[in-house]
Amino acid sequence: MNELFTLENALNMNRRQLRENYQRYINPSLVEVMSLLNFDKLFVKAKGIHLWDTENKQYLDFLGGYGALNLGHNPPEILAAIRKVQERPNLLQAALNPLAAALAANLAQVTPGDLSRTFFCNSGTEAVEGALKLARAAHPHKKKILYCQNSFHGKSFGSLSVTGREKYQHPFRPLLPDCVMIPFGDLNALEQTLAKHEPAAFILEPIQGEGGINLPPEGYFPEVRKLCDQYDTFLIIDEIQTGLGRTGTLFACEHDQIVPDVLCLAKSLGGGVMPVGAYIARPQLWDKVYQGRDKYALHTSTFGGNSLAMAAGLAALESIIKKDLPLNSQEKGQYLLEKLHQLKNKHNIIKEIRGRGLLIGIEFQQPAHGLVDKLSGGTINKLAGEYFASLVAAELMNKYQIITAYTLNNPNVIRLEPPLIIDYPSIDLAIKALDEILSRNFAGITLNSLFTILNTKITKR
Repeated sequence: MNELFTLENALNMNRRQLRENYQRYINPSLVEVMSLLNFDKLFVKAKGIHLWDTENKQYLDFLGGYGALNLGHNPPEILAAIRKVQERPNLLQAALNPLAAALAANLAQVTPGDLSRTFFCNSGTEAVEGALKLARAAHPHKKKILYCQNSFHGKSFGSLSVTGREKYQHPFRPLLPDCVMIPFGDLNALEQTLAKHEPAAFILEPIQGEGGINLPPEGYFPEVRKLCDQYDTFLIIDEIQTGLGRTGTLFACEHDQIVPDVLCLAKSLGGGVMPVGAYIARPQLWDKVYQGRDKYALHTSTFGGNSLAMAAGLAALESIIKKDLPLNSQEKGQYLLEKLHQLKNKHNIIKEIRGRGLLIGIEFQQPAHGLVDKLSGGTINKLAGEYFASLVAAELMNKYQIITAYTLNNPNVIRLEPPLIIDYPSIDLAIKALDEILSRNFAGITLNSLFTILNTKITKR
């Protein structure tokens, strides 16, 4: 057996060693993809909205952990809260945890309506799994689950079954039975399906994150709530990415003043430090399934509700409210949207700007035929359409030290999802960088990167 890595060894690992260990022991293809556009940098420090690599270059984070870093990197109030409880038992199933009780009580105070029964877990996909199980069990004669095209609810088995992209579902079929996909924002399709009196639940995101930052039509959610009530179908709202201030209110469903039957949370609930997930249900729904001495343990989680995670959750919720980050998100998001619309008017390559608060997507047109197309007989222009958003993200990262990424279900969309503590000068920096990138000749921007991709594809054949 080789000598084991110590923490000290790991902290001093260089970039070459990092790649080698990932290739050998984690995921070789991930290394290949990340290396392709120089996304495999080794970061060694993070604070607030910034990170630093091994060359001491400073980067601005406009990705925010896909919504997990609403408070930024390593918020001191979260780290301090964790230190306060480090001598308490972290896991003790044969007892009740006061920290879990306190966080559940606080969530009941701030969530819409009568949402008040909380189950704690470790991630968003676990929260969705628990919500699906609850809805199925509460409707013993209704088994179908409705979900939306281009949705993303996670990649564990049940969550994947209601994630609306075939690429992720296909290798694992058959998935959970009786899951039915309908178009996002289509009330007619929803009512036609609900009218069959088969669906136990309808799960959807207030804004589709991985689908490309897709907002529903005006008035959609109030009608969804009415239809679910009319046909006795539970409404599950996935606020894993949109929750806790991201869209300008504490919860995105507050924009439409609706109360779901179940609300799923995770990501920034742990303050960007601890993994924390939760689903919060109306008490009458919860009690249908888990009330009673023979039912209380039907759904459990070993690490769910552990003391370190609950301390982080308590501090995160307090900090988000005390700093009024929903208002900051609303104001900075409006400023960012206005600046992006100015860029759209200037650059035809931008197809659409979508978003609310600090959850914003830039969708790009396919680059026009030109020099790179002639040089490659059409192949490179085709690749530009497929990879253009990634190339812009790579340019932002490597030339301007601004971290972004494309959305999983729509790779033509770059997401701008910075921590909610972002400031105006940082927004101006990102806008200036985008403007410079989009102002340059597309052949100059993309040629080297596209040839790299093309060469990789040819080599693999």
